[in-house]
Amino acid sequence: MAEEFIIEAKKLCKSFGSLQAVKCVDLKVKKGEIFGFLGPNGAGKSTVINMLTTMLTPTSGTARVAGYDIVAEDNRVRENIGIVPQEILLENQLSARENLEFYGKLYHMRKEDMEARIPDLLEMAELTNRANDQVKTFSGGMKRRLEIAKAFMHRPKIIIMDEPTIGLDIQTRMVIWERIRELNKMGITIFITTHYMEEADLLCDRVAIMDQGEIKAIGTPDELKHGISKGSIVEVEFTGPQEKFIKEIGKLCNDAKITENHGHVVKFTCKDPVNAIKRIIENAGPAGVKIDNVSMHEPSLDDVFVHYTGRQIREQSAENLQGKFFAKMRG
Repeated sequence: MAEEFIIEAKKLCKSFGSLQAVKCVDLKVKKGEIFGFLGPNGAGKSTVINMLTTMLTPTSGTARVAGYDIVAEDNRVRENIGIVPQEILLENQLSARENLEFYGKLYHMRKEDMEARIPDLLEMAELTNRANDQVKTFSGGMKRRLEIAKAFMHRPKIIIMDEPTIGLDIQTRMVIWERIRELNKMGITIFITTHYMEEADLLCDRVAIMDQGEIKAIGTPDELKHGISKGSIVEVEFTGPQEKFIKEIGKLCNDAKITENHGHVVKFTCKDPVNAIKRIIENAGPAGVKIDNVSMHEPSLDDVFVHYTGRQIREQSAENLQGKFFAKMRG
């Protein structure tokens, strides 16, 4: 039986003049999964999302979201997706209930349907007791929970979340993760961007890494981590001649593979890290090198990200995606 994909892009490209922001991307998101989309600033990630949400028209290629073509059936696409923006876009002067009603009206929901739906959403957001309070009195975590509930107001098949826990403390982030899992258990496909690697690792079924307009890697977190290394990662901070020390690592550890090399910090992978560390410390002095610090760990998603992009992920600038989305809905 063929696997069902709720998002499927084929050779999706977008150019702005001479700049090719997205270079013929192929992307498939399975129905009912939590899918992570990672990429540094300028990778083309936001451009892909804007095409999938019908905010931008592709230069070439095709994509279907919830079974609908993003160009020919853009209204049907928007009916089937919810947006949780990075930037909080609630109406602060309105209550939690009124915010949900406002959103429902944008989707032309019947009054009786909204009245039946809102109590359940307020309960999901843990805001039943604050339903009639103005949003301006809410904490950041409460606002974020209301944003997620709002995106689910019209029962979409897919919810696209742009950095849903940015700026929140770890306890609040864990609460948001639980809300995301609850939605996913209801059969909702979650498409999430995040710069928190542990969030992608713990939450996502599969992850795609994008850089320079291309999908560099895609798979489960474990597949991606195992794919870049067959051993552990050793990190050494040192003082002394850099090139000589790197050559020394190669001689002492036959299976060593340098993954990062900047300043006086070197990272490499090897199958026997304990023995490698021991030999490096023993031979550092004769090589004219002073070891300042050494550590080892199993590959992480952060290591995967650096492997494919050459840099660590940074916080992405907030974009008013939901504002543009609503503007297009209004026509």
